[in-house]
Amino acid sequence: MMKRWIAMIAVVLSLTGCGYNDFQRLDEATKSAWSEVLNQYQRRADLVPNIVATVKGQANFEQETLTKVIEARAKATSIQVTPETLNNPEAFNKFQQAQGELSGALSRLMVVAERYPELQANQAFRDLRVTLEGTENRITVARNRYIQTVQEYNVLARSFPTNLTAKVFSYQPKPNFSVQNESQISTPPTVDFGAPKK
Repeated sequence: MMKRWIAMIAVVLSLTGCGYNDFQRLDEATKSAWSEVLNQYQRRADLVPNIVATVKGQANFEQETLTKVIEARAKATSIQVTPETLNNPEAFNKFQQAQGELSGALSRLMVVAERYPELQANQAFRDLRVTLEGTENRITVARNRYIQTVQEYNVLARSFPTNLTAKVFSYQPKPNFSVQNESQISTPPTVDFGAPKK
């Protein structure tokens, strides 16, 4: 009887340092952080039709730019995101790429809009622009929180002795956001001031 108690105490003590509860806590934290990222991306996607409708009212606005925004939104919202997306690097990258394309298309739209003074004077467009900027900031905050929780989870999954628990229960490291144009931004920019103009 005494041997059983000693064995049970040994099992309990070994489990307290295995990290199982930490995996559960951090897994839930990453899911929660991911939900907030999706919430902010949806908020941005919901703004796009209003922005496009306002810009379409501007005569002679560049149709190609509008088409790219509409197509990027359609692509970004067509990707089915499930809880498994967090554990599937390929699906995660596909989602991230689609969101990046929408970000790029919206940025180009805002740059082109600068050429239209009537559009810049339109109060509805200015309000939408401010809302979009606020949403982009919220996306950044939500992504940063997600990145931090994934980092904590991945460190736990790779550290000893909790990596043994990760192997036993198949807790794989989770994919994280990455920079889409990493090779471009790691290359120093070329600065050419050229000859002074006379």
